[in-house]
Amino acid sequence: MPNQPHGGAYLYRITLTATLGGLLFGYDTGVISGAEIYLRNFFHLTPAQEGWAVASALVGCILGAPLAAPVSERFGRRKALLAAALFFAFSAVGSAIPSNLGQFALARILGGVAVGWASILCPMYIAEISPPRMRGRLVSWNQMAIISGFLVVFLVNAWISHMKSGEWNLQVGWRWMFGSETLPALLFFFLLFLVPESPRWLVRAGREEEALVVLEKTSRGEDVGKEMVEIRASLRRKSAGWKDLLLPGMAKILWIGLGLSILQQWTGINTIMYFSPRIFEKAGIPKEAAILRTVLVGVVQVSATLVAIRFVDRWGRKPLMLAAAAGMGASMAFLGGALVLGVGGFWVVLFALVYVAFFGVAMGPVVWVLLSEIFPNRVRDAAMAVCVMALWIANFMVTQFFPPMLEKLGGWTFFFYSFMCLVCFFFVKSLVPETKGKSL
Repeated sequence: MPNQPHGGAYLYRITLTATLGGLLFGYDTGVISGAEIYLRNFFHLTPAQEGWAVASALVGCILGAPLAAPVSERFGRRKALLAAALFFAFSAVGSAIPSNLGQFALARILGGVAVGWASILCPMYIAEISPPRMRGRLVSWNQMAIISGFLVVFLVNAWISHMKSGEWNLQVGWRWMFGSETLPALLFFFLLFLVPESPRWLVRAGREEEALVVLEKTSRGEDVGKEMVEIRASLRRKSAGWKDLLLPGMAKILWIGLGLSILQQWTGINTIMYFSPRIFEKAGIPKEAAILRTVLVGVVQVSATLVAIRFVDRWGRKPLMLAAAAGMGASMAFLGGALVLGVGGFWVVLFALVYVAFFGVAMGPVVWVLLSEIFPNRVRDAAMAVCVMALWIANFMVTQFFPPMLEKLGGWTFFFYSFMCLVCFFFVKSLVPETKGKSL
């Protein structure tokens, strides 16, 4: 590896490169929002086929996430991230040039595998490259990159949709939306050649001299020798297996984790993140104007997440979760009522934005905080893997069934998600412990 300067600038460049994977996570999952309303008409999709067109990427996430850790353990974090970058690029091209739904779905599944890998590998790499005292702050950059990816692609979709006429968007515009992901994917791929391998992986591979060089360049004044000792000790510790999740006392905690993961999705966030133009169009807003309003969704999501990062340690996890569930439930009910009564697009957009704000303040980021805190150290990795898998499956179910529900039930669909928010409120109130200030 070529010589690199010591100090914070080098560490920040490495971290920002890794967070491009998080940005691509948000970009890839969010691009469907603007393209979906044209894709539906171009391929003459039924509601069930429309659900599959959007949900197919989530099949890739379900398949990819469990493979990320073992592949990176075998070949290294950087090589696994390089593969993910290529998957993103190939998926972007494949999603832009299909002649039928089957080809499109295969390309989106490949992108989903990349998303699944990025969801595991980007925070893992950042955590392993960061000095201990900066680790939490630098890993949080990845979460901001994910939601920033949504905002960026909402802006790109809006720009493309306003370039030419509606007929051009139907034939070509949606292809440009998917194809636009090629640029950040290739940027991520080439920048990865400028970052080092994870020192933890290098030690595991018996390349301790290389690991020491990396640690010296990223240490920011930390005791490099002490960190090497800690890495060796962590690699000697035996990881818990799946059977350890069945130990006495673990069942209740695991069910709480699974409940949080599933309810985070079944309270309906991705009906807004993936289908907001379709919802706004149903309220009478023209297609291009509906896509433009998704930019507001991205802005509100980023702003709300910044609030959560600022106050989660001050206000506690449980109060934020309870407030979010109540606010999300009310805004979903009002959104459904606005559609049923036909009171106009302004109110539908407003209640969708209020819902996203409540989600962003707690249900989005705080669920991940809770999942990282409720499990004992010895089983945390295995338990988190189960919960993440449950989350992706729940996301798939919501995404697959939302278009048929919206077609048959119209605005009444959102009362189901309002009810799930009520279920979430009592689940958190009754079962979820407060973990603020508790040691791991």
